[in-house]
Amino acid sequence: MKKVKKYYYNTKTLRFEKLEVSTQMKILRVLGFISAAMVSAAIIVAIAFRFLDSPKERIMRQDLAEMEDRYRLMQDQLRHMDEQLIQLEDRDNSVYRSIFEAAPLPDSIRSGKSEKVIDDYDFAYHETDELIAQLGQQTSTLKHRIDMQQRSYDTLQKMVLSKEKMLASIPAIQPISNKNLEHIASGFGYRIDPIYKTPKMHTGLDFAAAIGTPIYATADGVIRESSYDDGGYGNNVIVNHGYGYETLYGHMVRIKARVGEIVKRGQVLGYVGSTGKSTGPHLHYEIIRNGKKIDPVHYFFHDLNAADYERMIHMAAVSNQSFD
Repeated sequence: MKKVKKYYYNTKTLRFEKLEVSTQMKILRVLGFISAAMVSAAIIVAIAFRFLDSPKERIMRQDLAEMEDRYRLMQDQLRHMDEQLIQLEDRDNSVYRSIFEAAPLPDSIRSGKSEKVIDDYDFAYHETDELIAQLGQQTSTLKHRIDMQQRSYDTLQKMVLSKEKMLASIPAIQPISNKNLEHIASGFGYRIDPIYKTPKMHTGLDFAAAIGTPIYATADGVIRESSYDDGGYGNNVIVNHGYGYETLYGHMVRIKARVGEIVKRGQVLGYVGSTGKSTGPHLHYEIIRNGKKIDPVHYFFHDLNAADYERMIHMAAVSNQSFD
């Protein structure tokens, strides 16, 4: 292509003259163009780095977003587990341990140490290693509390078994079959002595029944005594139930239980008679708690409904003559 020549109008000579550009000017123009090109390229690159991601950066950003989502999800799961565990701990202290009269576990023992409330907004200012360490600490604390709760439930399970054994060892039925309450003869308290005709403390409950009527153990226990008492109870049996309870069954015509024998509630111990100090066939029944004789009328809750219990209370309270 033919090079185009440039001319300019010279006002002094009043004619067109050929435009001559010096070598220095040409160099300056080239340098200026290069400088402008470099500045423009730098601006373009800066804009590209600021607003556009490279494929590698795009992948890294996706991974980071996924990690943040997973971390938030783990935080939500931990928070949910913590709320559930708090409910279990509260139920353990307020319900289960109250039932078994056990002291609640202190929070310091459950957590192992004082807990710090974590602010989610602080996570943006932590390094990844710090976040992982913090999450690990939360997980460790939660695991410790779960372990402590498991131990607490193991203890409660033992308490349940012990409570079942204790309940089975507390006198809770009538010593003879007496559904209609027709065999109540004399209650606990001061009664007229059948021999001396004077007021005397009657330390048990008399059940009038035919000779040979079966007599039942009113709770689980071990036979402590099975003997004959000349001056009082005649053929009698004493059962040690543990937990401070003993029961005595007197005036039997025949004893079936033997010393050292383990008996269950409802097991036959002997049969109604009139041996010892007695004016007629009957069973003299006593409950001894921690060495003190107490009124048996309050220990028939397996046999009686509310109406029958009230009826028995009134019948046993009648001031009459005892059988022994």
